[in-house]
Amino acid sequence: MRSSVHNSSTGSRSNSAIRTGKLFVLAGPSGVGKGSIVRELVSRDPESLSLSVSVTTRAPRPAEVDGVDYFFVDDDAFDRMIRAGELLEWAEIVGHRSGTPRGFVEDRLAAGRDVVLEIDVVGASQIRDRVPGSALIFVEPPSMEELERRLRGRGTETEDRIRLRLETAEWEMEQRAWFDHVVVNDDLERASSQVAAIIEAYRSA
Repeated sequence: MRSSVHNSSTGSRSNSAIRTGKLFVLAGPSGVGKGSIVRELVSRDPESLSLSVSVTTRAPRPAEVDGVDYFFVDDDAFDRMIRAGELLEWAEIVGHRSGTPRGFVEDRLAAGRDVVLEIDVVGASQIRDRVPGSALIFVEPPSMEELERRLRGRGTETEDRIRLRLETAEWEMEQRAWFDHVVVNDDLERASSQVAAIIEAYRSA
């Protein structure tokens, strides 16, 4: 465990509200199962762990609910949020943009609640720079073949999008070295328990 794990009370000067809670970032390739892990974590610890709901310009997938899975907005609204400084991080991901609402995260952390973000690797790099002391957890698939199977299993992607997501995933896998922890999602229950143990270790440090 890197030395940054002990820096739980540090906040950046520009984000002075981020002081008490701990920010946990789960990042990794699209289709790796980050969302499933996060939902499992929050269901186990709803009193002290908050999920930050991201803003996205992509269309909802089947069964996704606005305000629960994501806040779905158009490009103009996303542009306004960027200009107003309302996003803690944002990135373009395979033809759409997603970002983290700053107010939600800062309010929860200031109130002493831990917050978990489910974002992409580019967003995680921004959090690393802007929120010192955050814990970065990379979620990787057991193999690229399994990742492709999961992406195809969604039934929501064109062949071109699947190919682009896999190419992006290869680059993302190369970035895992600068994360604080790496968890292989070969089994949801086991991966969720590993992330839960990481969170508890930070709380106990």
